[in-house]
Amino acid sequence: MAVQTVHKRDMAKAAQAPPEPETEPEPAPTAADRTDADLLIAASVLLADAALAARWTGAELTAAGSSWRVGLQALRRPGWAFGAALSAARAVTNPAGLGFAANGGIVGEAFRSLGAVARRRPAAVAMAVDAFALRIEAAAREHPNLAQPLAKRLTDAVIAGRRLEALRAARELGDLLGLTRTLTTLTPVIMELLALSSLLDENPTNDDFSWVTLAGGVPGTDPLIGLPAALIRHLNPGPGRAERVEPDAMLARVLTRSDNDIVRYIDDISALGNHGLALLRRVDCADGARRHVLMLPGTSFGRLSNSTPQDLVGAFDGMLRTDTTYTRAVKDLLVRAGVPVGSELMIVGHSLGGITAMNLACDLDVVSTYRLTHVITVGSPIDNKRPIDPAVQVVSLVNKHDVIPGLDGRGPASAGGVPDNWLELAWLDETYDYPLSHAPQAYASTLGSDDLPHRARVNALITAYEGEIVGNQPYQLLDK
Repeated sequence: MAVQTVHKRDMAKAAQAPPEPETEPEPAPTAADRTDADLLIAASVLLADAALAARWTGAELTAAGSSWRVGLQALRRPGWAFGAALSAARAVTNPAGLGFAANGGIVGEAFRSLGAVARRRPAAVAMAVDAFALRIEAAAREHPNLAQPLAKRLTDAVIAGRRLEALRAARELGDLLGLTRTLTTLTPVIMELLALSSLLDENPTNDDFSWVTLAGGVPGTDPLIGLPAALIRHLNPGPGRAERVEPDAMLARVLTRSDNDIVRYIDDISALGNHGLALLRRVDCADGARRHVLMLPGTSFGRLSNSTPQDLVGAFDGMLRTDTTYTRAVKDLLVRAGVPVGSELMIVGHSLGGITAMNLACDLDVVSTYRLTHVITVGSPIDNKRPIDPAVQVVSLVNKHDVIPGLDGRGPASAGGVPDNWLELAWLDETYDYPLSHAPQAYASTLGSDDLPHRARVNALITAYEGEIVGNQPYQLLDK
């Protein structure tokens, strides 16, 4: 009875109490909210693997059906040979299976070219397109500018293979934002967009660009025509040499402030310019050893080719090969400077200078003559290269607004990583537009601020080079 009385009293109070304000129910999370960029990248990896496997299967079936062994067996067992060839042909043309998947060899490439002209899309291509689309969607989560209407219209048109619509969207985006801002907006997915364009056009000669990009490698052809990168080697044939020069007044003034500090190294590289100069520094270190620091600037964009290794032809050559005019000129510099065999050496390079630093780390003559301890790259596409000596400390500094570091095939939307013993430090800063985002001055300014801890992290790795600077010698590098 007491329980019943209390219950009635509580009910009466509840009836007299003012009603609680209604609250709207929280919206259920959408699929976009639940799917983060990492999951999209993981899904793109699975699709890319499936696409590459399907393409390989098509090539194997094509080779089996067109093999000379089948022709030889046709003379002995015509029924078996005809059946085997027919089965292979069905497998590579079944729309519900591999699609029009013939590729590889003279026969396979001929049929693949016909399929490309007829716009027959095999399963491998369909999966590759979906993999690239997932990468682009993942990048849009990290870079909201890619989700703005015109940018999304452009990426959607490229994914769908609607080239005219993509060109119109690109033109309108350029009219709205300007060329540099448009390029910066598309930077995170520029390799994916080029790969999709190559894969979905009617030109079969540039497809390798797409497949290598999908696999995370560095393409050996251009994305438009499919010209082999080996042609660039013939445009950059100089043996490379170095001549000792005296610093001008501005460079000499900058060098007076030099120190064993990553920001100072980048300042020194900036003062060297992009006209063929490199700098060799001698340091009497605190532990009594004499060590050397080599500073290598990047590319001059004034002309496609000039008399120095720091030109656009040299940049393309350096990305695709390790033995280049720039590396040979630097090796001549080290010999002319009389750097003793076995000396410890650190190389700091910006853009093409960073590529060349990694190429030198891949050079057996260099690593067997000197003890290369550190390679520090600034805004350089180096992720496809690996030093011969795994003990070399590689540090890669990347502004995510910078177009250039993604030219190695590994952009913000790529799934590949770097080795565990590398240190990659990346950031987004206020230098949004390219080419400002690529300038060494922008890198030095960001690293010199208090917003990032990267300066201290890099400096902590190079303490062995603390000491008295006893020589700052510039050299003019030349093709011939």
